[in-house]
Amino acid sequence: MKTALMLCCLTLCAKSLSSAQPLTVRVSPSMTFAPGFVRVEARVERDAGNRAVRIIAESEDFYRSSDIPVDGENGPNIAVLDLRQLPTGTYQVTAVLVGANGERAFATRVLRVAPVGGTH
Repeated sequence: MKTALMLCCLTLCAKSLSSAQPLTVRVSPSMTFAPGFVRVEARVERDAGNRAVRIIAESEDFYRSSDIPVDGENGPNIAVLDLRQLPTGTYQVTAVLVGANGERAFATRVLRVAPVGGTH
């Protein structure tokens, strides 16, 4: 049973490593001090059906959403959004690839904005 489970996991991992992801997201830095400044980079696999990348930053006390148009397979493969003056909190940062027929893919990262001089 253990061997079968291990083979299944290895097969799934190999498949995910070999197939291209339509969307990845990077948040830099992933931890900062308030008022925070971070850059969100969403990398998109070029495809004729791509229309926009929606980037959402959300915490208990904050919400921001921005749509960045992409030009299908002719557009740049990266969308960048700078988030400034972020208050203290733990954020879920999500990039959503939007196509002509709705959402095509999403990727999420966690961001921590710590208070200056202590914990909150």
